[in-house]
Order: sequence, then structure tokens, then C-alpha cells
Amino acid sequence: MTLAPERAKAAPMRATGRRQASRTVARRRARWWALAFLLPSAVPLVLFFYVPMVRAGWISLHEWNLISPMRWAGLDNFRAVLGDPTTAAVFWHTVQYVLGYLPLVLVFGLGIALALNRRLAGRDLLRGVYFLPVITSWIAVAVVWRWLLNPTVGVVNQVLAWFGIDGPGWWADPTWAMASIVLASAWKDVGFVMIILLAGLQSIPAEVNEAAVLDGAGPWRRLWSITLPLLSPSVFFVVVISLINGFQVFDQVYAMTEGGPGGATQVVVQQVYDLTFRYGQAGSGAALSLLLFAVIMAVTVVQLWGQRKWVHDA
Repeated sequence: MTLAPERAKAAPMRATGRRQASRTVARRRARWWALAFLLPSAVPLVLFFYVPMVRAGWISLHEWNLISPMRWAGLDNFRAVLGDPTTAAVFWHTVQYVLGYLPLVLVFGLGIALALNRRLAGRDLLRGVYFLPVITSWIAVAVVWRWLLNPTVGVVNQVLAWFGIDGPGWWADPTWAMASIVLASAWKDVGFVMIILLAGLQSIPAEVNEAAVLDGAGPWRRLWSITLPLLSPSVFFVVVISLINGFQVFDQVYAMTEGGPGGATQVVVQQVYDLTFRYGQAGSGAALSLLLFAVIMAVTVVQLWGQRKWVHDA
């Protein structure tokens, strides 16, 4: 007579155990499916990002001219790079580029995004037109901008001459060469910033702005008190990505000025290129690239720490 109650108690326990076992199997299956979907992107990421980083770290500890066998150098390459006055100069040129580039793409990208977030005739066409430079080759962009900013026959200086302004030497003048690269870069990348911020604007609930209008808030008040705070996650993403890309600037410099005139636009990545492929100092080039990585990482960590103070989730 006592077996029936025990069996009755054991049945729910067995059912619970079966459910837990089935959940465990389902979780494992889900993990395998997730891994299967991640592999197509994870394998190239490991092969073309992490493996080269480890390889660069190993090369930085050796002397190597890309031809002869590597010779162990320890930290000598880092000491040489840190003691070279050129290193400070190229980092300063890179910072100059970032300080000019980031405000331009952010302000103009935000302005275009705000304009194209409204109901306008041909709005979709305008979005495509503004995004077109993003997918354009830097070689083509450099050729166009070198012509536009040509000191003698360039369109920009001719327009300035109509207003009685003597245009500068632009990419041929050490004082204005970096400004030329900043202008070309901002023109090319502002469409990317516009798309990101436009997506952020469209995620802001319309009811919030409608309530602000009913409360009597004007356009500027809505922009500063509603739009920008709710857009801050998208702005934060743009700032982080733009800073990372800015510190790695190379294509536009190489295509427009090749670091000239007189080294006025020589940036860190081009110095890495020159050390490695022009001067046969691959160890020093790898050491400089790792220093750049450390700087970018430090700047990104500071931004991640500071986002708690000005980034607001919707």
C-alpha cells in the first residue's frame, strides 16, 4: 500500500528531469547552430585580424628587412621608435587630422540627417547621392580633390578669386596640406555618418516630439532637449568609429600628398608603411603599429568610460 504514493511522487520528478534534459539538449543545439552561423565571419576575423596582430607582435621583437632571416632584437625596436623625433611628429600630424576631421563629419552628418529626416521631394534620391562618395575609390576621390584644390587652376581658388580672396596653396603648401586632406576625407565620409544618425533619428518615437510641440517647445528646444539626448547612442557610435578610422588614416594621405610637402602630412600609418617597405625595417614598423594600437585602445577605453555621463538610452 505504501508503494503507490512513492510512485506518485517519483513520476513528477522524472517528468521534471526529462524536461531539464530536453532543455539542456536544446541549449546545446542552439549553441552549435550559433557557432555554425558565426564561423563564416569568425574564421576571416581570426585569419586576417588576430593572426596578423600576433605576427606583428613577434616581428616587433626582431630585426628584419623582409628578405634576410629575422634576428632577435628584444625591445630595441620600441626604444628606437620612441627615441625617434619622427614618431612624435607623425603622431602629432595624425592628431591634427583627427581634430579637423571629426567635428566636420559629425556636424555636417548631423545637419544632413536632420534635413533628410523630413518629408522632402526626392528625399530617397538625396540620401543615395550623399552616400555615394562613401563607396567611391579613394584614388578617384584624390584625383578630383587634387584638381579642385589645385593652387593655380583649381576650382576652389578660382571661386575665392571672384570674391577678391587670394586662395592658399592647399596640398602644395605645408601649412594647408593637412586641411586639404581633412576636407576631402570629410566630404567622402559624411554620408556614412549621415546614414547612422538618420537611422538613430528614425528610432526616436514621434510621440515624444509631438508632446513637446503641445507643451510649446520650439525647434531649437526640441533639438537640444529631446533629439540630441535620444540620439546620443548613435552619436557615440559615430564618434568611436570616426576616431578609430581617423587614427588609422592612410589612403587619402598616400593618394593626395604621399606625406608631403616636406613631411607636413606624414601620419603614423604611412610611417609604418615607409619603415617596413621603403627602409626595410619591418621590426620598427611593427613596433610603431603596436604603439598606435595602444593609443587607439586607450582613446576607446576613455570613450567607453565617458559614455555613462552623456549617452542616454531611449
